[in-house]
Amino acid sequence: MSEHPFHQRVLIPLLLLAVLALTLVWRPWRLLPPAWQPWAPLSISHEMTPVTRWKLMRLRDAPMQACLDVLATAPTGSADYLPLADYTPAPSCPLTNVVRVRSTSVAFNAPFTAHCPMAVAWLMYEQQALQPLARETFGEPVAAVNHFGSFSCRNIYHRANARRSEHAIATALDVAGFRLADGTRLVVLDDWDNHERPQHGEFLRAAHAAACDYFGTVLGPDYNAPHANHFHFGTRGVRYCR
Repeated sequence: MSEHPFHQRVLIPLLLLAVLALTLVWRPWRLLPPAWQPWAPLSISHEMTPVTRWKLMRLRDAPMQACLDVLATAPTGSADYLPLADYTPAPSCPLTNVVRVRSTSVAFNAPFTAHCPMAVAWLMYEQQALQPLARETFGEPVAAVNHFGSFSCRNIYHRANARRSEHAIATALDVAGFRLADGTRLVVLDDWDNHERPQHGEFLRAAHAAACDYFGTVLGPDYNAPHANHFHFGTRGVRYCR
């Protein structure tokens, strides 16, 4: 009788067990960069990879402290925020796991309250995409951001029978424009299709496209008329970019 069946039944499983044991001891995944390690804690500095995006999505339902731990990885002085206790600023719109964002590497026209994972997504977008894009395009960083707010207790488009807006739970920020360090203003309403200042429009379109890597829902002027004057950056959904 041939010995091959014995090899298949005994030697091959033993070889597989040896390979598995060696893998567990050596742990080759340690050689992966942190942004590619599913087990490494998320950090603001992690480049956007499929693993990083998965971690950002998981953060939406994580306890508040887990999100604050990620915010704490931001470079010193790059994020001025205040964790808030859960509260209900308007009937039927309770807010949980929120922070008050006062400034980041940019100044805001007003502080805003955001679901903590939204603040994490913004910081990663700002540091990894928005600021490098501004420096590459204009040789200047973004110094200020003009926004229309994050929290509003309402349904989508204020329609009575529509579902709740992301703004009802502070998981979105509406960005109307940017001001560079040299004073240059880039306004979504004026510059998205401004043929007299094409560089402004190119920057806005690139900033909109880059946001799609960091936020679940990104809407702009090409989506519909209500978004003609701002970008909607929200954490709901999975890469819905219009």
